[in-house]
Amino acid sequence: QAQLVESGGGLVQAGGSLRLSCAASGRDFSRHPMAWFRQAPGAEREFVAAVSWSGGNSYYADSVSGRFTISTDNAKNTVYLLMNSLKPEDTALYYCAAGLTTWSGSYYYRHSRDFGWWGQGTQVTVSS
Repeated sequence: QAQLVESGGGLVQAGGSLRLSCAASGRDFSRHPMAWFRQAPGAEREFVAAVSWSGGNSYYADSVSGRFTISTDNAKNTVYLLMNSLKPEDTALYYCAAGLTTWSGSYYYRHSRDFGWWGQGTQVTVSS
């Protein structure tokens, strides 16, 4: 059974850093896009970043570009999200997701509908 398990969330002061992890198991996701989304209370789920397992392709939402870095460890089947210079507006439940189809370099995977497997989420809270 395919499973994505996030970890690494917590409470941090503004300006601090956190690294989220997403361990994938039960299915070969090696050709699928992987992404992080987040959802703040009362808000819709929003795209944060996406990456290919080859590591050669990644992109970010404008709101996190330059502060967050998405990466993969293929040997561990794990996707990471390194978050630096955190702001209170980054407070949200962060979800890891795996794409429904294999990676295509001509498509930008930014929509929830493109992802078929989701983790349970890990809470990130940034205090001012």
